[in-house]
Amino acid sequence: MPYVPTPRTPAAAPDVPERGALRRAAPALFGFLAVRLLGLAVLARWAHLRGHGLWPLLARTWDSLWYLDIAGHGYATQPSFPRNLAFFPLFPGLVRLLSAVLPGNASPASIALGLAVVCSLAAAWGVFAVGDRLHGRRTGTVLAVLWGASPVAAVEWMGYTESLFTALAAWALYAVLGGRWAWAAGLAVAAGLTRPTGLAVAAAVGVAGLLAARRERRALAAALTAPLGWLGYVGWVALVRGRWDGYFEVQRRWGNQWDGGAVTLRALRRHLVHSPSPPFFLTVVSVVLLLSAALYVCCVADRQPLPLLVFTGVLLLVVLGSGGVWFPRARFLLPGFPLLLPLAVGVARARWHVAALVLTGAALSSAWLGGHMLLVWDGAP
Repeated sequence: MPYVPTPRTPAAAPDVPERGALRRAAPALFGFLAVRLLGLAVLARWAHLRGHGLWPLLARTWDSLWYLDIAGHGYATQPSFPRNLAFFPLFPGLVRLLSAVLPGNASPASIALGLAVVCSLAAAWGVFAVGDRLHGRRTGTVLAVLWGASPVAAVEWMGYTESLFTALAAWALYAVLGGRWAWAAGLAVAAGLTRPTGLAVAAAVGVAGLLAARRERRALAAALTAPLGWLGYVGWVALVRGRWDGYFEVQRRWGNQWDGGAVTLRALRRHLVHSPSPPFFLTVVSVVLLLSAALYVCCVADRQPLPLLVFTGVLLLVVLGSGGVWFPRARFLLPGFPLLLPLAVGVARARWHVAALVLTGAALSSAWLGGHMLLVWDGAP
């Protein structure tokens, strides 16, 4: 039967994780930390052998430099092509705020990196909470560990937005599953100010809210509020650029535009079929995209709750339907943790030695792939 969000009642728990929830999530958080610390140790050793510093590798490379520039100087709105308008404002805004209020002499880059690490823990907790609610504590723990052991999970501890966005998305979905509409709407607005794919969170909250609107007025309000963050930023860029499609014009100048998946299909054929020696990292990205699509079919077959299916469906639609650059697409799918639920359920039901073998293998492969992505691949992650 279709999923119906649990309505709130006067006796229901408050709109925050209930007392003891952190204790319940502790094994998941410790498992997530263990996986990421393993990845960090491998990366630190690899960086040392190649003569690189670990801190600049994590805090001051590629897109993190754009966010730091926005945090320090704001958006450049005057040039004919203000490239930084492609980056949404919440993460650099938080970095700027923390730089102003925190004591000491921490650099904005260090603050951004610390923010990403803290947000990754909040994200792992939210991922666990969703898995725990749907399938129990063991599945939630496995789900959080698998998210931390994703092929490109090294990005979770970089000055990027993936950890912040995943935290907002996970807790928004958890709020929807519990019928906590005010929290769901607020988190969806924040997600919409974090990444272009915040549209997927807004869609999940919006669809769930509209379906529940007959039973609860707050659900309709949440559905109408959820996209305001994304629409607000896109609307502001339109005003700055002086054209209704200003944000999409900026994205086109970056080489990103919707093409329905034509570029995706050509790239998959090129990297997996026709090219005699494709770059290894691009092959990994291609395999991640194919596996993500296959896992979504499994999620549909498992009849996951509709908000989760909408979130991952829109996320996949945006990423696979884009005609933009290829190498960051696995990173773009990193927040799509519900795609890992079928794997998490299977591992959680397996015998302990099988589960340990799978999770250890995932952690080791993630650690190695993180080092390859940041130290061997010569492009952005």
